[in-house]
Amino acid sequence: MPSKDVFDPTFRRLYYIRYADDWLLGISGPMQDAIKVKEQIKTFLVSELKLTLSEEKTLITHAKTEKARFLGYDIHVLHHDAKHDKRGQRSINGVIGFRVPDEKMKTKARQYKKNGKPTHRKERTVNSDFDIIAQYQSEFRGFAQYYLLAYNAHQLHGLKRTMELSLVCTLANKFKTTVNKIFKMYKTTRETDGQSYKVLQTEVKREGKKPLIAYFGGFKLGYKKDAVIVDALPTGKVFNIKSQLIDRLINDTCELCGSSGTIEMHHVKKLKDLENNGRKEKPEWMKRMMAMRRKTLAVCLECHTKIHSGKYDGKRFVSANVG
Repeated sequence: MPSKDVFDPTFRRLYYIRYADDWLLGISGPMQDAIKVKEQIKTFLVSELKLTLSEEKTLITHAKTEKARFLGYDIHVLHHDAKHDKRGQRSINGVIGFRVPDEKMKTKARQYKKNGKPTHRKERTVNSDFDIIAQYQSEFRGFAQYYLLAYNAHQLHGLKRTMELSLVCTLANKFKTTVNKIFKMYKTTRETDGQSYKVLQTEVKREGKKPLIAYFGGFKLGYKKDAVIVDALPTGKVFNIKSQLIDRLINDTCELCGSSGTIEMHHVKKLKDLENNGRKEKPEWMKRMMAMRRKTLAVCLECHTKIHSGKYDGKRFVSANVG
C-alpha cells in the first residue's frame, strides 16, 4: 500500500525543465491548475517579454493516458502492475518514462526504403566503400545514441536492420554483385565493452600507420540510464566533392594550418547553421567551410580544440581541391 494518501486534495507539485527555447512543466494536481499556470505564463510573456505563446505547440497532456513530446522524446508516466523488483514490489508505477516515438523511427527508416522495402542509395555509389560504410554508421549511431535514454531503445534494432540492408544493397549496386556476396565480403565481429557484435567492416591499410577502419554496427542498443548524448561523432557525415573523406584522412594534413599529424574531422549538421549563426564577423574556419560548401573540415587536434572553444583566429589555409 502507498505510504501516503494519493488522493490528498491539498497535494501539489510543480516541476520545470528547459532546454534553449523548449520547456516542459510537470504538475501534480487537477487540470484546472495546469490551465491556470498556462494562462499565467501566457500573460507574462505578452506583458513582460512582448512574446506570444504558441497555442498549437503549448499543450496540456495527461501524463498517464497521453504522451508529451519534448526534445524528440515521448514522455509519460509508466504503469504496469505486473512489473516487480527483487522484493516482489511493483517497481515502475508512477515513474517518468522516456520513449522513442514510433513515427520518428518510421520516418528515419523511410529514407532507406522504396515501396516499403530497404533499397540502395544510388547517389552514394560514387563514393568508396569506406565512405559509404562510414556515412551509414554515422547516421545510425547519431540517431541511436540520442535515444539511448528511452526505455524502448531496443526497438531501434528494426531501424538498424533496415539501414544495414540498404547499406548492403548500395555496395552491391556499386560493385555490380549480389547482396549475399557483399555480406560474405564485409561481415566480421568486433569487440566493444567486452561484448562481441556482428558488423560490416572495411579497412584501408597505410604504410607505417594503423589502418583506417569503417564499420556499421558494433554497439549495444538498449536503455542506458547514464547515457551521455555526444554531439561530435568520430567520422561525421561524408560528402563527395571530388576529395573524399578517405583521401583527406590519408593525406594527413590539416586543412587550416597545414600541419601534419593526428587529423580529426570537424563537422556541422547544416551549412545554413553557419550562414545564419548571428555573428557579424565569422571566424576564418567558418568562412572556409562556407566557401568550400562542405560540412566537414579535416583539422589537427590543436585547431579542432580552438574551434570548439571559440578561440580559433588563424588566417592561414592550405589549398584544397573542392571543385
